[in-house]
Amino acid sequence: MEAGDALWKLIGPYLAAEKLELDDLELVGHGRGRTLRVVVDGAGGVDLDRLAEVSRGLSRLLDADAELLGPYQLEVTSPGLERKLRRSHHFAKSIGREVAAKVRGMEGSASVHGILVDVDGEGFTLDGELGRFQVKLADLVSARTVFRWEKAAKPGH
Repeated sequence: MEAGDALWKLIGPYLAAEKLELDDLELVGHGRGRTLRVVVDGAGGVDLDRLAEVSRGLSRLLDADAELLGPYQLEVTSPGLERKLRRSHHFAKSIGREVAAKVRGMEGSASVHGILVDVDGEGFTLDGELGRFQVKLADLVSARTVFRWEKAAKPGH
């Protein structure tokens, strides 16, 4: 079993008991520079106090686990305003939001963006300036949601 799979099986149930969802998990880096990034989500989002509490609990849980031999930095975070879309449930939760994606094509890669309107097992559909188009997951290099700051109207206008 891969370390990532074992970590999902260890961390997922702990977060479920805390009424949170394990949204994503990533172990990056080597040696002393390893970082375990745990992305959690919950109904109505997750505030900083809740993230700190979960981080302390996960730290105790992981310290008792043999899967992470050697040093690592634990980073517990929420998905944020502009979130990476890596798993099928990320796309499903983002329907109706603007998405930017990098897609492999015949001539390298291209960037596409639009409103995410549909997701299935094969890929997802964006509604962009040039109409609707399907992106196959097999061709996907990366994807993320896009957050746009709306300029507030001037007072009196």
